Amino acid sequence: MDSDGFTSLPRGRHKLTREQVAASQRERLLQGMTQAVGEKGYARTSVADVLKRARVSRETFYENFTDKQACFLAAYEASAERYLRVVNDALAAHDAPVMARLEGALRDYLRELAGDAGAARTFLLEIYAVGPAATALRYRVQDGFIEVIDGLLAEDERFRALPDPAFAVRMLVGGIASLVTGQVAMGQHASLPRLCGPIVAHVKSLLGQNHVRT
Repeated sequence: MDSDGFTSLPRGRHKLTREQVAASQRERLLQGMTQAVGEKGYARTSVADVLKRARVSRETFYENFTDKQACFLAAYEASAERYLRVVNDALAAHDAPVMARLEGALRDYLRELAGDAGAARTFLLEIYAVGPAATALRYRVQDGFIEVIDGLLAEDERFRALPDPAFAVRMLVGGIASLVTGQVAMGQHASLPRLCGPIVAHVKSLLGQNHVRT
């Protein structure tokens, strides 16, 4: 890996297949797009900005993507998969109580966002500058998070007893998205982990257990 965090190919002769080289180049382009947009914003980012950071040729770029938007959407989806993987990994402790798993997943998600301001800005803010297709993708990604959290909270009978559990979890995930987006928009990404406590306390209150340790 390069000093800038980019996945690098071995120097000189190597035994990588053509497919492995192509995959590495594509990954560099996605990283370059995320970095450039995080620094400059989507509107001001050019293909040349991506190439400069990814250190691949323009020909390679257009072998992978039709245009800047296509590259951005692929980079966004890669980020979404990474963040969702962080959440799923934290939820994998099936023997832990529901609220403990929720707290762990939320804490790890917020830490992941806080650890890379540029990626957080790209994921949470710049997606809305790209157009209707990107906005639709953003909401499909959010639906993925809703599905995961709903699956977790549905294990708790108190959640299932709510008047409309599906609406409650949609409100919860939407509220979290709004909170973290606001923090990143104000340049306060480092403080994102502090949101974990109040959010968990709110969920406990929603389930009628705000004074009960779980």
